Amino acid sequence: MSKKRGLSLEEKREKILQIFYESQDFFLLKELEKLGPKKGVITQSVKDVVQSLVDDDLVSKDKIGTSVYFWSLPSCAGNQLRNVQRKLESDLENSKKKFVELVDKCNELKKGREESDERETALAELKAIELKHNELKEEMVQYADNDPAAFEAMKKAIEVAHGAANRWTDNIFTMRQWCSNNFPEAKEQLEHMYKEIGITDDFDYVELSPAAIQICAVGDEEGNP
Repeated sequence: MSKKRGLSLEEKREKILQIFYESQDFFLLKELEKLGPKKGVITQSVKDVVQSLVDDDLVSKDKIGTSVYFWSLPSCAGNQLRNVQRKLESDLENSKKKFVELVDKCNELKKGREESDERETALAELKAIELKHNELKEEMVQYADNDPAAFEAMKKAIEVAHGAANRWTDNIFTMRQWCSNNFPEAKEQLEHMYKEIGITDDFDYVELSPAAIQICAVGDEEGNP
């Protein structure tokens, strides 16, 4: 024996509406939850089904005092359905107009784009130009390192970094001289501290590397033709 099929949501909605139409009365939710099973709608489903009917304006609800009442009359439901029908008909008419407008626009855009040997040739030329354009863009990326603007920016960055490093070297030498003059008795402790922080006997001004010197020299030549 096959298992009895449960009601679909639409069937449950129809069953709950029958409760309202047959009685034409006002109900609390707990009353509907008791009446629902008699129509084949389980108690746990009644609340959600009633809310879906409220959302679609097929059932009205209002709070009176501390209680919320639900009701729906056949005449009210008929009016609601007629309103829905009018809205759907209006939407359908607007959609038809929009469709006609789009067809007209599509036909207008097709003008001058009919298939022809000239059009095929023009499209082929356009594709070739686009491919060449992409090739040139890729080639430009390869030469980006030789861009004059980038080269000049690199030159300035080297000069700024070199100058800043040597200014700090000056400051360190000045500080060492000041410490030596003011704390001669702490010479050994100071020397030990200098070594711990990396200031050794070979500490000196920063000299530019050959590559950096070449960049600066090339930059100067370009700036003074």
